[in-house]
Amino acid sequence: MPFIDAKHLYRKMLETISKSPMQIVTKHKWPVVFVLAGLIVGLSGFTAIQDAHAQFGPLGNLADPSKTNEIHCAQPMTPPGNGTFGGSNAPCIDTGDTTFMYAAAVFVMIMTPGGVGFLYGGLTRRKHSLTVMLQAFMVYAIVSVQWVIFGYSIMFGPSADPVGFIGNLDWVGLNNVSHNAPADVYAPTIPHLAYVMFQLMFAAITPSLAIAGYADRVKMSAFLIHIVLWTTFIYDVAGHANWSFGSQGTSLGWLAKMGAEDFAGGTVIHITSGFAGLATAMFLGRRIGYGKAPFEPHSIPLIILGASLLWFGWFGFNPGSAGFAGFLETQAFQNTNIATAVAAIWWMFLSWAHTGKTSAIGAVNGAVAGLVAITPASGFIGTWASIIVGFACATICFYCVLIKNRARIDDALDTWGVHGMGGVVGALLTGAFSEVRINPYGHNGLFFGNPMQFVINSMGAGFGAAWSFGLTYIIWRIQDAIWPGGVRVTPKEEEIGLDISQVGERAYSGFAE
Repeated sequence: MPFIDAKHLYRKMLETISKSPMQIVTKHKWPVVFVLAGLIVGLSGFTAIQDAHAQFGPLGNLADPSKTNEIHCAQPMTPPGNGTFGGSNAPCIDTGDTTFMYAAAVFVMIMTPGGVGFLYGGLTRRKHSLTVMLQAFMVYAIVSVQWVIFGYSIMFGPSADPVGFIGNLDWVGLNNVSHNAPADVYAPTIPHLAYVMFQLMFAAITPSLAIAGYADRVKMSAFLIHIVLWTTFIYDVAGHANWSFGSQGTSLGWLAKMGAEDFAGGTVIHITSGFAGLATAMFLGRRIGYGKAPFEPHSIPLIILGASLLWFGWFGFNPGSAGFAGFLETQAFQNTNIATAVAAIWWMFLSWAHTGKTSAIGAVNGAVAGLVAITPASGFIGTWASIIVGFACATICFYCVLIKNRARIDDALDTWGVHGMGGVVGALLTGAFSEVRINPYGHNGLFFGNPMQFVINSMGAGFGAAWSFGLTYIIWRIQDAIWPGGVRVTPKEEEIGLDISQVGERAYSGFAE
């Protein structure tokens, strides 16, 4: 029998115990990843079985068509709720509304990997462009999973508290979310699952917009985790406050209860992402060489392509937020287009006045600012007010970008100046120009005899900005403290380019960096 060195064995045990959990995980990261993946897949399988039972009843009934007929046309809803149109009974599912919402969802989907991906990819330098495009692509994939598991439940589910701060877990894994019946308070003429898919597209694009604030600087591993944390603690919370209608008789979101108006996400999407980008840029600090070397966009054609896809997708973004095909989506469609066109033209003229040159990037920035600002207002205001929105947002956002540049804050792709402040402009002007004549479900604004609406919308915008800025900064602080080497790439990796150092591939194989 071989001799066992007890002292050596004892020293090995002490060395193992003295290692931090992070060191152990780092050394054995791939076995840990595979074990976790196996557990997740296994758990998902069991959950899927339970979920199917919760949605459709006993599995043995699935083959019986009578057990899966559409539940609509004044039949009792299960679970019972305080239905928007028909008390506790469900209205008819309308095939036209359902088709319209599917089309709108598809329009919005392409905005994240296509619109944001091409726009931001073109705005960055060549050695980072693939990374930014991949990040936009992966945001959609990550949020799709988060949304189904728990994101939709905590944002749109029944309120977990009497204030309406956050949703409960009744709809985790889309439990109690039917494919053959509408929700009790959301878009009641389409299946509930269709509404889930439409809102997923909004949840996905929001964190992708914030990429602009940390472009060229963050490790891919830190980015992937940050998306889950940010979507959960910032987007879902802000969304519940503004858009929760109190399913199953629970409390409305606290801002919705006050009467805040945000038709398609000026506060929930653009203010949160814009101020998150600002917080991130301030936390990470400037890119190497900022202010010393020219950081010019590597592909203006890609920028114009991305902006065009965004403009196209916004015709699903805003009109689809009506939740049905009819008068409200028609007004939102018109408002979206005219505000964007005015803002693109006016920003180009502002840039021309300052530099003596028309600017393609300036026209794109103006168009995006117009899309952002009209988002909260599109279903509440008239056409002429939309023209005012276009002029106002282009002017304010243009000078906010100049202020940011003079302050040497390296918000690389202007997410704060365009999205953050564009969202603020839109929220305030919604409170000024909203009309019950346009939207009978809304309120008159400041210029139509109700100054309190302007105050309420200002409070909503202030909450969105403060919540997003503060919590984003805290999340990055915590991640940076526990991440091996911090969340920022090394100077050498940044100099080489994130395409090579993080992704291991080049956007353009024929070019050397």
